[in-house]
Amino acid sequence: MSDNLSTGWDLGGAHLKAAQVDSTGRLVAAVQVPCTLWLGIDHLIRAVEEARRSLSPTRRQGVTMTGELVDLFDSRAEGVRRLAAAVAEALPGTDLRLYAGEAGFVPLEGAADRAQEIASANWHASVQFVAACCREGLFVDVGSTTTDILPFADGAVRNAGYTDAERLITEELVYTGVTRTPVMALADSVPFAGERQRLMAEYFATTADIHRLTGALPEDADQLPTADGRGKSTEDSARRLARMLGRDLETADRTAWRRLARHLADRQHVMLQAAVDRILSRGIIADDAPVIGAGVGRFLLPELARRLARPYTDFADLLTGDSTVREWAARCAPATAVAALAAQGW
Repeated sequence: MSDNLSTGWDLGGAHLKAAQVDSTGRLVAAVQVPCTLWLGIDHLIRAVEEARRSLSPTRRQGVTMTGELVDLFDSRAEGVRRLAAAVAEALPGTDLRLYAGEAGFVPLEGAADRAQEIASANWHASVQFVAACCREGLFVDVGSTTTDILPFADGAVRNAGYTDAERLITEELVYTGVTRTPVMALADSVPFAGERQRLMAEYFATTADIHRLTGALPEDADQLPTADGRGKSTEDSARRLARMLGRDLETADRTAWRRLARHLADRQHVMLQAAVDRILSRGIIADDAPVIGAGVGRFLLPELARRLARPYTDFADLLTGDSTVREWAARCAPATAVAALAAQGW
């Protein structure tokens, strides 16, 4: 096992993410693996095993999580305990510690007592890392399922909430992402064929379909099955989107479906900007402080920064290492941050 490398893990409800950083802070590896955790803890064990094939053996292991929220567990505290035990079983013989927000890393034995601090603290790790690289700014991580929006200044995270519930209230957590969010969560009605039509409240299509039709979604971004279990071509996506209107694909041309996808993508932009505007209204950061973008959906953020008249900085540009690895590390920002923070010492 290497003592020169540190591994960071982010145990999500739909994906497992991991990254490795050496003692100089250079990024060495980053990987994301689908993990349908809600189907059983064994799915996490298998995902860890798969991820380890792309990683070097290391002694120092930092862990953060959001998967404690899935309905496999009766409570978030139970989820923290069981996830901590599972990853410890999957990584035997290592120095494994859990990220607990402002408390930093705590030993495995502290999982039960620190469950409320450990639960869904991955965003805190990301901003803590970014705040050490930049004087001030607005960190935005658009993932597959959720978006984190946090201001930071003077090397500190300036969050107003901490738990998921508090962060939903403050809109520092917005439940919208670029692949897994059901289309029905973006709008209840849309303009189509010269009329305004209500959408079906059914899980027929997701935001992956929308962003695939607009051409914005990276080809390797959507790692989980589609809503109908079928393909991921633009035609497949248009067919799913048509079903949201109670229509068949053939009832309109491809231009009409792409136009609808652009409208729904704009609705997602509006949702994010409303949350950003509320957070910025607190006056914590200067008007020229940058937007720092992370996550698989950060392709949305240069336009957001432009609308805010702020410079944009990509999370990948804060890292050193191979460009392909930095791309995946930016998609896995919390795992990358935990690895970097662990490399600095417990």
